[in-house]
Amino acid sequence: MAAELATQNLRVFATGRTIATADLPTQVVRIPCDHRNDSDTERVFERIRENGADAGSGLDVLVNSAWGGYERMVENGHFTWNLPFWQQPMHRWASMMDGGVRAAFVASALAAREMTAQRSGLIVNISFWAAQKYIGNAIYGIAKAATDKMSADMAHELRESGVAVVSLYPGLVRTESVMEAAKAGWLDLSNSESPEFIGRVIAALSRDAKLMERSGHGLVAAEVAREFGITDLDGRQPVPLTLAEA
Repeated sequence: MAAELATQNLRVFATGRTIATADLPTQVVRIPCDHRNDSDTERVFERIRENGADAGSGLDVLVNSAWGGYERMVENGHFTWNLPFWQQPMHRWASMMDGGVRAAFVASALAAREMTAQRSGLIVNISFWAAQKYIGNAIYGIAKAATDKMSADMAHELRESGVAVVSLYPGLVRTESVMEAAKAGWLDLSNSESPEFIGRVIAALSRDAKLMERSGHGLVAAEVAREFGITDLDGRQPVPLTLAEA
């Protein structure tokens, strides 16, 4: 997403624990950050403010995509992802709720202080259909439902400030882990999306004259892409997943 947003002529600040070694265009500003640590996140926004003041610009878009819970899928010889909630390892709750939902809340709060002052902006929370139906395990559903509710309530409180908040649902994204699973024959990539695809969708949303009408809603990235005529890197338009298909 960061790489594509930079290609779409946004000035991008990319954060993460290993961001220094990420494959990104040279114009992307990399800021090492563990988003489970509030002081790390606060330093990110201090850096953005400093750079914005130097460039005479503000903060236009925040994308919250920090996430966890896929670590240690196999423990003591057992695949843990689809275990019932009473058998789930508790580190998964911390990874998804602290590394995901709470991290997004803190970053959004810091971004909102900048955006409300300029009376414009877009906050995007990456979510998924697990917010609306059972997929995988209870913790995953709780985290995604919390993300959607957070987006809706933040949007309500920000509406008079001209700042939009949406949850954005990707499809099957060809991340490194997904590609490894596909090599093992576990996944069908025929309707998958590149990591850059959702960056194209976010760029289009940020320029949408009717953005505030979308605020507070969960949006399917592939549906938005069809509306704006956005294609993936290979020229295809992924088919939007529905609730029944997810």
